[in-house]
Amino acid sequence: MFEKKKNDSFSYEKSSTDVFRPSKGTAKVIIGDGVSITGEIKKADEVQIDGEADVTMKTDNIVIGVTGQCKGNIETHNADIWGAFDGDLKASGTLTIQAEGNAKGSIEYQNMQIKLGGKLSGDIKISDKIQPIKKETKPSADNSSNSLQESMKSGDK
Repeated sequence: MFEKKKNDSFSYEKSSTDVFRPSKGTAKVIIGDGVSITGEIKKADEVQIDGEADVTMKTDNIVIGVTGQCKGNIETHNADIWGAFDGDLKASGTLTIQAEGNAKGSIEYQNMQIKLGGKLSGDIKISDKIQPIKKETKPSADNSSNSLQESMKSGDK
């Protein structure tokens, strides 16, 4: 009655529709709620932060979840902020700040959308071409990408 049949064996082959396994060749990092991390993340295609992170990273996409608190230096193509970010952020694609999101610090982006209730503060720059974050930032004489505040001041004159 409860005998195991020889033909009933489990197959552990990777399936293209398996939702629990990332597709081959992707590098995804998830920092879960309640987890705290400090350091550098290298060679990640996608990073999701639901815990606390003080990191330096370069990634294609970053999502800071509602419970996420992130600070540090981040270079990314797309950033989606649902939680809190404080630091240097350079988004060469789209920066999205969701309704509960709060981003502050030195932020440079090419495209941006802020949902109703989202907060943005600090040194905000829009740029056609994003330059990499350098360890030591020195003020330059070339102001090819003006901050939002500088643009508004020069427009009032």
